[in-house]
Amino acid sequence: MTRTMRTLVVFGAFVLVLAAGSAYAFIARGAAWTSASWTNREWLLALVIVPFVLWKMTLAVDARVPRLRLGAAAPLILGPRGVRGRLRDLPGIFRAAAIVMMILALARPQNVLRAEQSDDRGIDIVLVLDLSGSMRAIMDNSSSLRQAPGAAHRATRLDIAKEVISDFISRRKTDRIGVVVFGRAAFVLSPPTLDYALLTGLVQKMDLDIIDGNGTAIGDAVGVGAARLRRSTSRSKAVILLTDGDSNAGTIAPEYATHLAQTQGVRIYTVQIGNGDDVDVQDGVDLFGQPHYTRAHFPVNPELLKKMAQDTGAESFVATDRKGLEQSMHAILDRLEKTRFLAQSASMEDLFPFLLFPAVLFIVLEALVRVVLVRRFP
Repeated sequence: MTRTMRTLVVFGAFVLVLAAGSAYAFIARGAAWTSASWTNREWLLALVIVPFVLWKMTLAVDARVPRLRLGAAAPLILGPRGVRGRLRDLPGIFRAAAIVMMILALARPQNVLRAEQSDDRGIDIVLVLDLSGSMRAIMDNSSSLRQAPGAAHRATRLDIAKEVISDFISRRKTDRIGVVVFGRAAFVLSPPTLDYALLTGLVQKMDLDIIDGNGTAIGDAVGVGAARLRRSTSRSKAVILLTDGDSNAGTIAPEYATHLAQTQGVRIYTVQIGNGDDVDVQDGVDLFGQPHYTRAHFPVNPELLKKMAQDTGAESFVATDRKGLEQSMHAILDRLEKTRFLAQSASMEDLFPFLLFPAVLFIVLEALVRVVLVRRFP
């Protein structure tokens, strides 16, 4: 057999072996391969080494085989040739085909088993929480944080608010929620997101000392909350303001912040914590390390909160304990018109196992052919 003929036979056999391996993959998953996506497609560049491997393991083998010179070679040339001699290139063909299948498997083809679309009902919400000094006021009549007056720790308004907000977030499924905190100035704790675990963690870490609490900048806080919703595509957008004081700081008047919310189609739901009565506030500890409380008065402005809510088509609530605060939060959601947005989910199937099986089979066949059919000596 001439070298040219041998080259054509090797290439043809390689194509046939590769086609047999590919046939298994296509039979197993059929049309899935036509729409498959290759996750690690950079591995496909490694296919350029396959021709070299095929040549090195077949045609180039003869150059590495030891030769013995004889005085008369004619008898060997005219002698009979067995079938095994014609199969000497088969191991190299199997190895090259196995490398092709392995490279394709490393490229990790994936198929979308099913794509599901569902209409979920959701709204965009920004919770605006007061962290001014008045939130230190004690709220003893909480349903879950009730403490006796002489107990070591009595729940503050902030304690109640954090617990209710965390519970509120845990009950949401499709609402994008953001958080803004304010005292003398307003800060974005989180933009609207569906990452409820992150939100809950951030809320639990809120403390009165993280910002300047010597003031209540309601206008700034509502303005920041409305600004976070200006790019929202949801038809229902809401700012939920939780405060226990009157606006006495900031650069934006509450009335102007309300106007900004109106222009963005944002409703301002207000929740007044407390009713303006005198309350206990911890002002230190005594000689025995027990908390010491004093009476304090924090003025509220229910008229302002009602006007902000009414001007934006929302409602205003008053909560004096945890139950009232919780009911107010859920009442707000019940009154909101929920918007529909399309949610997509898909499940993926990895197709690389259907390429690895032929690759392993070719490696096994190469080993068997070398041991049984084409053993070389030395």
